[in-house]
Amino acid sequence: MTREEIQEVLQDRPDARWRAKQIAHHLYARAVDSFDLMNDLPKALREELAEKFVVQPLSVADHKMSVDEVDKLLVHNGDSQVFECVLLPYHDRVSCCISSQVGCPMGCKFCATGLGGFDRNLSAGEIVGQYLMLQRLSERRVSHVVFMGMGEPLLNLDNVVKAMKLLHEEVGLSYRHITVSTVGIVPQINALGEIGLPIHLALSLHSAVDEVRDRLMPVNHKWPVADVMQAMKKYQRSTGRKITLEYLLIKELTDTPEQAEALARAVKGIPNVINLIPFNWVDTEQGFARPEKERIRAFRRVLEKHGANVTQRIERGHEIAAACGQLAGQHMGRFAKKTKPLPVVS
Repeated sequence: MTREEIQEVLQDRPDARWRAKQIAHHLYARAVDSFDLMNDLPKALREELAEKFVVQPLSVADHKMSVDEVDKLLVHNGDSQVFECVLLPYHDRVSCCISSQVGCPMGCKFCATGLGGFDRNLSAGEIVGQYLMLQRLSERRVSHVVFMGMGEPLLNLDNVVKAMKLLHEEVGLSYRHITVSTVGIVPQINALGEIGLPIHLALSLHSAVDEVRDRLMPVNHKWPVADVMQAMKKYQRSTGRKITLEYLLIKELTDTPEQAEALARAVKGIPNVINLIPFNWVDTEQGFARPEKERIRAFRRVLEKHGANVTQRIERGHEIAAACGQLAGQHMGRFAKKTKPLPVVS
């Protein structure tokens, strides 16, 4: 709930506005997980709230910690449908990666989440609840949020936007520290641009050649590379925010010099960052492999020759299955009861 929604719940009280402010502070700034800990509220009010509402909708099904201090939580909302969130501490910041759906309907061939199918969208409360659970694990403030966990955020746009507004207005995070990743759903990219939040938008491109991207990502059949890049250009112009292109390096498929040249052409003239991601092994029918370091360096050299701004993702948490969908896929309940077809977005 927003502060205004909390106030509406308390509208019969003469002090509703003040109490709503207190409750929101406890929920979002202090990340408390019990009404009992809101000790500046009257006891009767705490008891009344506890009868009607929950502070934390999520429960932990599994918790793993890697040797490099990455925490991964497998959580659920009282059912068998589990989803994941990850705490990522760095020397200069603490970031977290959160999910927007239980499973994912997009069916990308390299993705552990997509291989498991799709069940449902997460509510704004379930999305923000992931952040708050991770904040309770960290002694430092979690200052950055990336929507790169399970699911396609733009297929759950209303709840994702509400969650981002809560993170900004109530938790106090800068919009510039929030990143949303998409596989490239053109109408939703345009809709997000019209909303005008100054967030980072990251496109999971993975190939700038339609024939290759078609093999990897079913969404490309509906919105091919030229269409999605045009939408990203429009988003960049309307928001003034540099776009990020996530690029998965798969040996002898997306890591060739020809692929690098095509990528350099696709981003020409757009303020951008290309984030290279060497393939994190997932058991797929395609038998994808991770390229050797020299192939990665050669790919990067081609991009830099064309003046591209290139980074390489810091990889962490391998031994705890930190890539999205991997831990859920190992869980007995699985995260998807059924597989749904690619949705039609008009």
